[in-house]
Amino acid sequence: MTLDLASTEDAEPQLAALTDLSRRVRDLIDAVALTDVPEGELAAAAAEVAALTERLNAVRRDSPRSFEIGPDGAPRNLGNAVTGSANPHALPLVAEVTPERTVRAELSFRPAHEGPPGTVHGGVSAMILDHLLGHATAVAGFPGMTGTLTLRYRRRVPYGEPLVATAEYVRSEGRKHWSEGRIALPDGTVLVEASGLFIAPSWWSGQGPGPESAGEAG
Repeated sequence: MTLDLASTEDAEPQLAALTDLSRRVRDLIDAVALTDVPEGELAAAAAEVAALTERLNAVRRDSPRSFEIGPDGAPRNLGNAVTGSANPHALPLVAEVTPERTVRAELSFRPAHEGPPGTVHGGVSAMILDHLLGHATAVAGFPGMTGTLTLRYRRRVPYGEPLVATAEYVRSEGRKHWSEGRIALPDGTVLVEASGLFIAPSWWSGQGPGPESAGEAG
C-alpha cells in the first residue's frame, strides 16, 4: 500500500487552531448532552450554533483531513473518527506501541458516549477496539481492513473514569491477519474483549482492481 503524504508544516498554525476548535466542540457536545437550562436559553444557544455553522461553512473541504506528514516526519490522520485531534467526534484516542509491540491507550469516555444509563454504548467500545486491533496488526507489519470483529462484553463500561485499552497481533494466514484486544479498568479488570480479522486488499499491492470495482470495504 502506498500513501501520497504531503508535508503540512506550513499549515501548522491553522491546524492548531482547528484542533483547539475541535476540543471546544467536544466540550459543547457534552454540555448539550447534560444541560438542563430553560427553553429560552436553549433557543438562544441554538441560534448561536447555527450562526457559527454558517461561518465555518464559508470555506469547506470535500472530505475530512486524511493521512499527512507532520513536522516530526510521522504520518498522522487528524480527521480520523477515533484518533483525529481535528475531528470533534473523536476522543481523540492516543495509542502508543510498547517494547513488546502491544498497542496501548489510556482513555476516558464522555457523557455523549452513553448507551444504557451510566454506561458507554457498546458500539462505541467496538469502534475503539476495531481501531486498536487494526493498529496492532499494522504495527506487526500487516496493515489491512476489517474483515470481522467479534466482541464479548463482560462488564459495563463507565464513562468519565480512566480506562486502559490494549491490543496485540496474534497470527497470519496469507492475506488474513488476526489480533486481540480489550478495554479494562486500570487494575486490569477486563470490561470488553475483542478479536478481529484484518485482510490486506489486493489493490493495496497493485495486484487487483481498486475498491470501487473490487467491492472491498472495511
